[in-house]
Amino acid sequence: MKRLLQSTAVVVALTLASPVLAADKIRMLAPTWLGFAPVHVATDLGYFKALGLEVDYKFEDDRANVMAAYARGDIDVDMRTVGEHQGRPRDASTPGIIIATIDQSVGGDGVIADDAVPNVAALKGKTVAAEPNIPARLLLQMELKKAGMSFKDLNLKDIASADTAAVFADGSIAAIATYEPFMSQAVKASTRKGAKVLISSADPAYRGIITDVITARQDDLKAHPDKYVRFLKGIYQAIEFSKKDPKKFAELAAPHFGMTPAEVEEVLSGSLAYTALPEAAAYMGKPGATGKLHEIFDTVMALNLENGAADTKLVATQQIDASVMAKVVEGGL
Repeated sequence: MKRLLQSTAVVVALTLASPVLAADKIRMLAPTWLGFAPVHVATDLGYFKALGLEVDYKFEDDRANVMAAYARGDIDVDMRTVGEHQGRPRDASTPGIIIATIDQSVGGDGVIADDAVPNVAALKGKTVAAEPNIPARLLLQMELKKAGMSFKDLNLKDIASADTAAVFADGSIAAIATYEPFMSQAVKASTRKGAKVLISSADPAYRGIITDVITARQDDLKAHPDKYVRFLKGIYQAIEFSKKDPKKFAELAAPHFGMTPAEVEEVLSGSLAYTALPEAAAYMGKPGATGKLHEIFDTVMALNLENGAADTKLVATQQIDASVMAKVVEGGL
C-alpha cells in the first residue's frame, strides 16, 4: 500500500540521549500510510501516556533508511507490509521481528487498465508500469500465475506511484500496478475508454495478502518485553476507538497525514481495515503454534523469491513472535 498520500521521505537520525528510560520509550520509523494512524491517535488521546509510555514516531518512506536505523540501534519499531518486511537485504540475522498486525488492504492496492485489457492474459507482451516492490505487484503476480504467465511475459516499466495519473495518460502503457489514492484518481481523471480497476485487494481471494505488521528490534524486545505489551495495548485501544467514534478518529488522524477528516473517512471505509485485537491475535497465533499470518508469510515469501524482491528464504516461525500479543490478550485492554 505504500505509500499513500504524502510521500515525502524524512531522513532522521535518532539518538539514545533522552530523559525517558529506554524501558518506557518507543522510537520508530514508518511510512506515511493511514494504516498506521492508530499510533498517532493513541498518542493524541493520551493512551500511551496513561500506560507510562512515550512514543516517538517519525515518518520515513525510504526502506533503506529504516533498515540502517534498525541496524544502528537508533529505532525500536518499524511497520510495513509482510512482503516489504521480507524484501532484500533482509536475511535471518537482520534486526526486526514481527510482534503484531495493525491493518490490511481491502481495496487500497490494485492494477488499473482500460477496455483493451479485459483480463491479465491480455497483458502478454505489453508494457505494465509499477513502482518497484509495492504490494500491488504481488496481486498482479498472483493473477498472472493463474493465467499461466509471469512477469517475464510483460514489459515492466518502473515508475513512482505518485505519477500514476500522468503515466496512465500514455496509451502505450497497458496497465499500472498502484495504490490509493493514486489508483482512484487516475481512473476518474482518465479519458481512456473503459478505464477501470482490473485487480484489487478488495477481492476476498486476496484478503490478508497485504497485511501491515509491527516489528520490534530483538535485543530491545528481550530487554524490555513489557514496553511492547504497553505499546500494543495503546494501539489496539486506538483501533477500538476508531470503531466506536470513526468521525472523531478521522479528525485526530487527518492532520498527521495532511488530509481532511472526510478524506480519512473515505479511505477507512473502503481501502483499509484495522485489525482489532481479537483478529490480530488470531492472525499471530499462540506462542509455540502458528496462525493465519504464518500461512500468509509463506505465500508472500514464495512470491518475493520468485519475483526477485527477496534474496533469502525466511522461516515464518523465526520471523514471527506471538509472545507479546499473548500477554496483551491475557491482560486485556
